[in-house]
Amino acid sequence: MEQFFSCIQGATGLRILDLSGASQANISFITSLGHKIYSEDLLQTLDLAFGDGDFFANQSSPAQIEAFLNQSFAFPDQEFDGVLAWDALEYLAPPLLKAVVERLAKAVKPHSYLFALFHAEERMDAIPAYFYRISDVRTLLLSPRGMRRPAQFFNNRAVEKLFESFESVKFFLTRDALREVIVKR
Repeated sequence: MEQFFSCIQGATGLRILDLSGASQANISFITSLGHKIYSEDLLQTLDLAFGDGDFFANQSSPAQIEAFLNQSFAFPDQEFDGVLAWDALEYLAPPLLKAVVERLAKAVKPHSYLFALFHAEERMDAIPAYFYRISDVRTLLLSPRGMRRPAQFFNNRAVEKLFESFESVKFFLTRDALREVIVKR
């Protein structure tokens, strides 16, 4: 996260998309840097859009994917200068994940950055989900949202392949067995 904010340091008036939902901590932090923040609670929207029946099978339905994208990712091209995706991408089945990443690629400006987290533990049936609240560039406050089953495991190669249309991907492994990923458009 510190790397993400160092990439946008010195700029003002940037538009940042936060996929962890609106929080006063994130709003205050981002606006104190002179930027604008747009929030979407992607996990809540996923539950509403795909939670009736088989959560992951529903994410393979072209009609449901299109309806979800039109509701949650109907952004103009090159609208954002940065994205805080957090761990939300881990809960997307491959067809929906591909469509969401394509939409994010269109929604961010060239040379902008996306920050994402991926669990490094391969054998976990369920992983903790959180609301992410920024205290400062080095400190995140995590509010538990319960345990969720990930759609798939993401090793470094899978993350690189996911963002292959982007300019670069940098990995940071934390003590918490998380991969912090900075992706440059």
